[in-house]
Amino acid sequence: MSRHTRPPRLFLAVVLILASLGQAFAAPRLNIEITGGIEAAQPIAIVPFGTAEGLIPPVDMAAIIGADLARTGRFKPMPTRDMLDMPTTREEVDFRDWSLLGMNNLVIGRIEPDPSGYRLSFTLFDVFRGTELANSTLVSTKAGMRQTAHRIADEIHEKLTGQPGVAATRIAYITSTGSGADLSVTLRVSDADGYNPQTIVSSAEPLMSPAWSPDGQRLAYVSFENKRAAIYIQELSSGRRELVASHPGINGSPAFSPDGTRLAMTLSKDGNPDIYSLNLLSRELTRLTDHYAIDTEPSWSPDGQSLIFTSDRGGSPQIYRMAASGGPAERISVEGDYNGRASYAPDGRSIVMVTRVNGAFRIGVLDLARGVKRLLSRGDLDESPSFAPNGAMVIYATIHGNRGVLATASVEGGGSQRLTQDSGQVREPAWSPLKR
Repeated sequence: MSRHTRPPRLFLAVVLILASLGQAFAAPRLNIEITGGIEAAQPIAIVPFGTAEGLIPPVDMAAIIGADLARTGRFKPMPTRDMLDMPTTREEVDFRDWSLLGMNNLVIGRIEPDPSGYRLSFTLFDVFRGTELANSTLVSTKAGMRQTAHRIADEIHEKLTGQPGVAATRIAYITSTGSGADLSVTLRVSDADGYNPQTIVSSAEPLMSPAWSPDGQRLAYVSFENKRAAIYIQELSSGRRELVASHPGINGSPAFSPDGTRLAMTLSKDGNPDIYSLNLLSRELTRLTDHYAIDTEPSWSPDGQSLIFTSDRGGSPQIYRMAASGGPAERISVEGDYNGRASYAPDGRSIVMVTRVNGAFRIGVLDLARGVKRLLSRGDLDESPSFAPNGAMVIYATIHGNRGVLATASVEGGGSQRLTQDSGQVREPAWSPLKR
């Protein structure tokens, strides 16, 4: 259906048949391998948390916090085996020892029993000044301990960098195993560290285009049930779903507006693929582009005032911008003969996109004010980029060892990781908003 030479799935070219819906169920988790770090990563020690006598926590809080911080590329946690001491109270801390070990910061904590399950307290220290930077107490159930560890990691991250952490966020992604009659495809959601995976939708045919609502409670996706394209919105907690677009031809590329009231999409019901906006309250559908070329892959600006999209109206796929109400569009990608699948950074100052370089498809970030593009990836077929909600990292799909996997890259450069399953392909990631 596409006239473009590009990675798969720029335009809708597959069909979906949902095999099951309803409550999410457990699935194999993603395995994360850190493949690169930032040279100036801050050394930090997260001491194993102390516990009340006889109390055995269900998880290693310090290990989870350390792994969360390490994955950002900004921190280099000290191995537990290298620690000279393991204090759990302020009085037990000897800052001279930690300073000699080269640590910038130190985290200690304790876990006590609580009627709800556990009460956790932690303190973050500046080693060189010998001062407290943060001190908090949280209550958690047994099942919520990993999420509590993520919250602590995010608090530490924000205190030390001034930027919100994303350890407590989630990612949506597509998996597939088998082929032909044995093909099994799922839409899944997991914690940002790959744990707690849940299958949202299972299908005997390909699934595609997951998109988060701004409150993180719903996903929009594309289905070809009844042998025709359709867009659904599904509530994650209940599994309840709603059909929102099922017009003749293409129904694809759903994208929620920042306030959650509208859904941008690509429809071909009136001829060529164009960009439309659906008011989710009134169900009023507004056509935003009307061009003989292919217009697709809409994405909202953080303030909801404009949309960017991919179009070949200039002769090759490029990124264009227009007002959210429609009207004239301006081309904003200049360098290269292919740029597509773009979305805004949370601060609106840059966009991430797929760009072709010497025949290879890479992930690039374009600074909108300066017009400067930087490459974040090095693969031959990298696609489907999605910003982390703090703008510090990008997650995308790539190929490793002839398998589809996910990868992340630090926008600053250097920090990277690979996310794989034990078998099958993983693709089309979408990073959730920050938890409110």
